[in-house]
Amino acid sequence: MIDRRLFLGGAAALLAAPGHAARSTLDIAYINAALWTGRGAADRSDAIGTIGSRIAAIGNGPVRARIGKSTRVVDLGGAFVLPGLTDCHTHFTRASMMLGQASLRDANSPAEFVVRIGAAARALPAGRWLEGGNWDADRWGGEMPTRQWIDAVTPDTPVAVIRYDLHMLLLNSLALKLAGIDRNTPDVPGGVIVRDAQGDPTGLIKDAARDLVTRAIPAPTDAQIEAAIRRGIALGLSKGVTQIHNTDIDEVTHDALRRLRARGETDLRFYSFTPLKNWEKMAALVKAEGRGDDWVRWGASKVVYDGSLGSRTARFYEPYEDEPSTRGIIVTRREDLRDWMGHADRAGLQVSAHAIGDEANDDVLDVMAEVAAANGVRDRRFRIEHAQSLSKKAIPRFARQKVIASVQPFHAVDDGRWAIKRIGAERLTRTYAFHSLVASGAHVCMGSDWPVAPLDPLTGLKAAVLRETTDGKNPGGWYPEQRLSLVQALAGYTREAAYAGFTEDRTGRLVPGHLADFAVLDRDLFAIDPETITDACVLRTVVGGKQRFG
Repeated sequence: MIDRRLFLGGAAALLAAPGHAARSTLDIAYINAALWTGRGAADRSDAIGTIGSRIAAIGNGPVRARIGKSTRVVDLGGAFVLPGLTDCHTHFTRASMMLGQASLRDANSPAEFVVRIGAAARALPAGRWLEGGNWDADRWGGEMPTRQWIDAVTPDTPVAVIRYDLHMLLLNSLALKLAGIDRNTPDVPGGVIVRDAQGDPTGLIKDAARDLVTRAIPAPTDAQIEAAIRRGIALGLSKGVTQIHNTDIDEVTHDALRRLRARGETDLRFYSFTPLKNWEKMAALVKAEGRGDDWVRWGASKVVYDGSLGSRTARFYEPYEDEPSTRGIIVTRREDLRDWMGHADRAGLQVSAHAIGDEANDDVLDVMAEVAAANGVRDRRFRIEHAQSLSKKAIPRFARQKVIASVQPFHAVDDGRWAIKRIGAERLTRTYAFHSLVASGAHVCMGSDWPVAPLDPLTGLKAAVLRETTDGKNPGGWYPEQRLSLVQALAGYTREAAYAGFTEDRTGRLVPGHLADFAVLDRDLFAIDPETITDACVLRTVVGGKQRFG
């Protein structure tokens, strides 16, 4: 049943929207639907009607009562309709650019890895950088590649291919030379130059040290970036995604989206995060121009506090099981985190911090508590991106401090193949602790971390509900006590995602007055075996009342 208060509130919003006050005839009526409104599993309906960019009616009776001569009637034939899906964590430009670059994600042996890199290098003009990658050493047992593996097949091609977690690059000798990295190059604060027993770089560059490399690679042109983003938009729409939170630590995507928006609708909605260290620049933009519109919004900042589990740079209290010499690294000094976050929060910006390890999450929660106490009560909605490995005391703090956990369910079933080797069984009981966070009352939104995981919420839904690792070795679920119900998982991509981006008054649910953003699938997700969730096909994606896919 439809909540009467939601219906009346949505109707009021619709009447207040420009161009809607005097209109009653629908532009489009979608009938014969199996529709989920975005609340409990029982909140179902069978039709949706739109006027312009907004939902005007829900339910067969209200929709048919407003069909006029000019209304286009679409019979969905029983297809499943749900609120448009939001991916709360992407690196959109990087991932979109990688759609046209070498893919190494499914290379299953060192030999195959080398062959693919050689083939990709031969396809490029001499001297052009070979990027992309998404390689995964755990697919062949965990041995880390080195420059010696690939030098012979890339004599004239500088190579900088990234591990799939985006925290570690592999360079060949030519790339090291062009980047000016040799045995005399000092270590970078917050980063690692991996060296062999003789002190020479192996070719592996981690976290902040990657800046030494990226500054040597020619930047793509604005036109190349915009074309890539358009490819990414098309991919997202084909997966039922209607909104993206772009949680980058540069301003490339933000600037490109502003350019694209100046030319018209972007088809997919975007919420831009920019570097926290540049908070003054974002605060000045908000003061001068506001926070954008419902196509391209801004007013949020992000910082990376530690590294990643796969690269052994996430910061833990105890050493790594398979590398006892390290507990991980701190990428951003705590005093900088406190200073930048305090100023950004005081300026009214939303602040998010990347934290993976248990010590890193505690540090960030501590700083967020300090900032909130210093700056006073407001609706700030701090976020922690990943909130991956948590101490026992951290889990209840999210709800208590009103900090949003922004998690990526597919990481659990992907990392679950090898995570026990990194941190052992006990710490894993509090890793990817989705159910514990939801049960504690915390707001939990969900995303992909694309290109680390696929830009496809259905893969995330299946991962959250089943927690079966991608290697097929955990058919009953990896730490199954942390599984979510389908409604809980869907909430992470709909109403919780809307809350995480300050749009719960207009997105995340299908109610009159909200933006007409929804996806149409070929099967009802509530009526199928969860094992088949990823077999579902997106038939249509509607954003702002217009069909953008299908």
